[in-house]
Amino acid sequence: MLSRSESKYIQTLSHKKQRDAEGLFIVEAPKLAAELLQSSFNIKKIYALQSWANTNKTIVETTVVNEDELQKISNLQTANEVLMLVEMPKENPLPKFKNQLAIALDGIQDPGNFGTIIRIADWFGIKQIICSQDCVELYNPKVIQSTMGSFLRVNINYVVLEDCLQTAKVPIFGALLNGEDVKNIIKPTEGIVIIGNESKGIRPHILPHITNAISIARIGEAESLNAAVAAGIILSNLV
Repeated sequence: MLSRSESKYIQTLSHKKQRDAEGLFIVEAPKLAAELLQSSFNIKKIYALQSWANTNKTIVETTVVNEDELQKISNLQTANEVLMLVEMPKENPLPKFKNQLAIALDGIQDPGNFGTIIRIADWFGIKQIICSQDCVELYNPKVIQSTMGSFLRVNINYVVLEDCLQTAKVPIFGALLNGEDVKNIIKPTEGIVIIGNESKGIRPHILPHITNAISIARIGEAESLNAAVAAGIILSNLV
């Protein structure tokens, strides 16, 4: 049974201010729950249907709820069996760039795009993403859901992007309209790939840090590509 006060408290975690204050974020659905249970993240509380609880034995405190109760606390259009309250890591490894490819995100605002880019990074074995401080928050429920669990395997840091790029000491690839066709680039052993804002692209103050301008050849008439799609195409050619 879920009390009214507990239900309201969980609902407040849909807001960044409350997540930051409590140091907690929400994870939903069986696949993400299964990955979290195998991870090093600290799960504080589980709310689940009886059917999920019967088949998933865990030492984490679990409150069995009915479908209506789960829907009230869910961020999904249709609640999916289980919801977890998870502790944000208190320490995040510092970003590393030597001998590996990393991604830099300049002002990505759409939660679905960000989550998909994390998932794409995971697919291609990219372990590090750095984000400008105005990027959408990692623990936004829509971001977490879009990653399909990949946030557990990709290290994500929010940084002053221009400062971080200036001191990185590796090639910096910027996705621009006038760059070299990414299909012709020799696969690098290290570097940072910058993906720009959905509508503005890479912003002017970041451009001087690009050492290798790259582009995706356009054949049709579309004005631009979705940021996550562009990231996928670029990494498929560079990795």
